[in-house]
Amino acid sequence: MSEQYRSRPLGSGVALSEAYDTALLDLDGVVYAGGHAIVHAVESLSTAREGGMHLAYVTNNALRTPDAVAGHLTELGIPADPSDVITSAQAVARLMADQLPAGAKVLVIGGEGLRVALRERGLVPVESADDDPAAVAQGFGGLDLPWGRFAEAAYAIRRGAEWFASNTDLTIPGARGIAPGNGAAVEVVRIATGAEPQVAGKPLPPMHRETVLRTGAKRPLVVGDRLDTDIEGAYNGGVDSLLVLTGVTDAAQLIAAEPKYRPTYVDRDLRGLLTGQPEVSEEDGGFRCGGWTAAVRGDALVLEGEGDAIDGLRALCGAAWTHAGDGACALDAAKAVAGLDL
Repeated sequence: MSEQYRSRPLGSGVALSEAYDTALLDLDGVVYAGGHAIVHAVESLSTAREGGMHLAYVTNNALRTPDAVAGHLTELGIPADPSDVITSAQAVARLMADQLPAGAKVLVIGGEGLRVALRERGLVPVESADDDPAAVAQGFGGLDLPWGRFAEAAYAIRRGAEWFASNTDLTIPGARGIAPGNGAAVEVVRIATGAEPQVAGKPLPPMHRETVLRTGAKRPLVVGDRLDTDIEGAYNGGVDSLLVLTGVTDAAQLIAAEPKYRPTYVDRDLRGLLTGQPEVSEEDGGFRCGGWTAAVRGDALVLEGEGDAIDGLRALCGAAWTHAGDGACALDAAKAVAGLDL
């Protein structure tokens, strides 16, 4: 592309599973939600793997160990090895090990995944600020994490411990809806201490570094449902991305996205790995994809045509992103989006 920013989703003449050697797949909202496989995920990933694509599972959720995640995926019908799983717990543990002496004590505010990752890097997990930890590691600890754990973190940080967070996702999708994520818990500790953590997870470089080191990917495709972690992480890492609409991002948020949040490709779900992607072309002042044409008229986006609704969304992205340039699109897209059955 000649632009410094992405002005429309790209097309692909071949299936994405053929165009890229490795899919770096987010888990929550992409592969599963609330412990259950998302529709079309199992069969789509099986077909992509059988076709030669390497599948790696990259998650900001630091709660579970790679062994537990791989076991869960296998139970869902998606065979996976622990080495296929990369977590923000692993990324933050490497970040901490680069800065702390071997054997340093680390106060853990989170789950077993964080403890295992720290031990792998030669650090010693402890449970109390009174254990004189050199640092605090905070990761998602489940929805029943006791409030007292945040107090423990605050005590240690105020006594001089360095503070690290696996990630700062404000929300996490589940079977019953969207719940507070680790980022919300980090805000609690920030308010109590006035401190700022070093963060490892998506979209920041430590997570991308961890992923590349562990997968050896040469032509990776990031696949995610979140603009502010998955897609921004791909943008920061200089790699292509596929946004699927099975998680937290909706059509209006995608249309309004500023450049760092704009994915290379857009599709409903993981079936998008198995197909080519249609071109979004500029025609007569509008943007066409499939049977749809989108254009800017006054202060609103207008969509006309018929066909696959996801093509209509791609056309709308072309019109909105081009109009917004290197900013976020503030045009009214409500009526245009309402006409799409996504």
